[in-house]
Amino acid sequence: MLHLKTSMATLLNDRDLEFQLYEVLDTESLLQRPRYAEHDREIFDATLNTARDIAEQYFAPHNQKGDANEPTFDGKKVTLIPETKPAWDAFAEAGFLASHHDFDDGGSQLPEVVLRASMAYFNAANVSSTAYSFLTIGAANLLKSFGSDELKDRYLPPMLDGRYSGTMALTEPGQGSALGDLRTLAKPAGDGSYRLFGNKMYISGGDHELTENIIHMVLARIEGAPAGVRGISLFLVPKFRLDDHGQPVERNDVALAGLLHKMGYRNTTSTVLNFGEKDGAVGYLVGEPHKGLTYMFQMMNEARIGVGLGAAAMGYQSYLHALDYARERPQGRPVSNKNPDAPQVRIVEHADVRRMLLMQKAYAEGSMALCLYASTLVEDAHTAPDESERKAAAELLDLITPMVKSWPSKYGVAASDLGIQVLGGAGYTRDYVLEQLYRDNRLNPIHEGTEGIQGIDLLGRKLGPKGGDGYAEFQRRIEATLSQAAGLAGCEHLADELAQAQETLKAVTSELQKQLAADPDHGLSNATMYLDMFGKVLVGWMWLKQAMAAEKALGNGALGSEEAFYRGKIHTARYFMNWELAPLDGYARLLIAGNRDNLDMRNDWF
Repeated sequence: MLHLKTSMATLLNDRDLEFQLYEVLDTESLLQRPRYAEHDREIFDATLNTARDIAEQYFAPHNQKGDANEPTFDGKKVTLIPETKPAWDAFAEAGFLASHHDFDDGGSQLPEVVLRASMAYFNAANVSSTAYSFLTIGAANLLKSFGSDELKDRYLPPMLDGRYSGTMALTEPGQGSALGDLRTLAKPAGDGSYRLFGNKMYISGGDHELTENIIHMVLARIEGAPAGVRGISLFLVPKFRLDDHGQPVERNDVALAGLLHKMGYRNTTSTVLNFGEKDGAVGYLVGEPHKGLTYMFQMMNEARIGVGLGAAAMGYQSYLHALDYARERPQGRPVSNKNPDAPQVRIVEHADVRRMLLMQKAYAEGSMALCLYASTLVEDAHTAPDESERKAAAELLDLITPMVKSWPSKYGVAASDLGIQVLGGAGYTRDYVLEQLYRDNRLNPIHEGTEGIQGIDLLGRKLGPKGGDGYAEFQRRIEATLSQAAGLAGCEHLADELAQAQETLKAVTSELQKQLAADPDHGLSNATMYLDMFGKVLVGWMWLKQAMAAEKALGNGALGSEEAFYRGKIHTARYFMNWELAPLDGYARLLIAGNRDNLDMRNDWF
């Protein structure tokens, strides 16, 4: 019997999270907004400490057990490992499902960025058990934004207190990202409700016994609706119908056809659901007819940021485990030491291992910084004091969401892969959690839209042939940061490197917009490479912000471990500018030239 190795690695670097929230993002300034007047930093910190404690006590201990013992379905009910239920209950009882909702709705009225920083702990501890809560938060937000008062009164309170959970049901067999072709049908029942008929698959959290009820947010087409995305509506479909007192009593016509078995996220049920095997699943229209996809984009974009955050947290875990191992594992000697009798050194002393750890640090901490920054934009879009600030934040968030989802998903996986490499032969054994982190993380480049979809969204929709206000806001903000950095000793070189990359991105963007206007197929054929380029500039901006905050702290006399922390930030920013931005010139030459290698390849040449 294998005895799993336990590591001293923590879930996240608490000091780094504090740095991101209070020195880079100035989260305390939110206390000046009327919505948060009753809060203070102690409340923010207490929330984060509670999240970490619950994650450590209830989520982390069964992470590997849930991976090794997948959910089962006996034809009647789904069974999860028993530790999943106490984790759900602890999360709900601590108020995290409702934490960002109004006091009047039973929430704690916490800022979005504090909630998302809290969620990072849960993702780092056990992403698959956290997924149930993550989906429920998104479904509840969707219902609150677009549901009728009657629907909100009946379904929102039990979703916020943990009695009900939620899902998003989009994908159909044969239709993944092509939502405009979905075929699930909704027929009016004559009493204001609808009867749904169709199939959905890859529905995470689609069935389980954790809660009294499951609320499916389902995209379907009302009978007679127009074809394409303009004919899609959104429906609330409960697993159990409610009686006149609001209690779940009767099973709705939603059947679990089976569970899917994935390489990661194994303790999250992945389901195939059949709607309407009998008389039709009772569903309730959310919002207006034919606007369902527009509504669902709120949950989809929220989920995209959440997937990015989960990828960042798992990449971070991979980094911390690898760092812990590298500091403890003796092997070899420096190449300059030819004495075979000399004691072996810890592998962190080898330059190539430090290279891998430095890459991990750059990817993990850069991804976390990006996701938390995006969360501040979500916050500003809702509570910034000036309407123009709210509008600018919303536009910038819309622009960068494809990178917030895709960059951590790609480079978080890279960080997990590097973690395995640092451990060497031990890295791909199940004695260590690194191989699971890699498998869990590998799903994220696919979850909530593949990288290719994000590239098309960025270039084809967010920028288009002429660009948009979000792009102009991005230019304004990054140039302001560059200007500030140019006057800060120690950051001039970093600013110069990022400024050069930014100019390269501007030139590529302009040229691709011309290509897109002339021939959309050609213009979008290299969109994924452009997405990666934009993401690297965006994360480079995050690293410059971190270096500036660190430089200021050093100027104020940081000593000891604090000095080491800040110097690590500056050095990692230097690495990012020198190495991660270097390939952009090569990408730029190909993109500006309108390279057609991808477009001109033919099916029968493979």
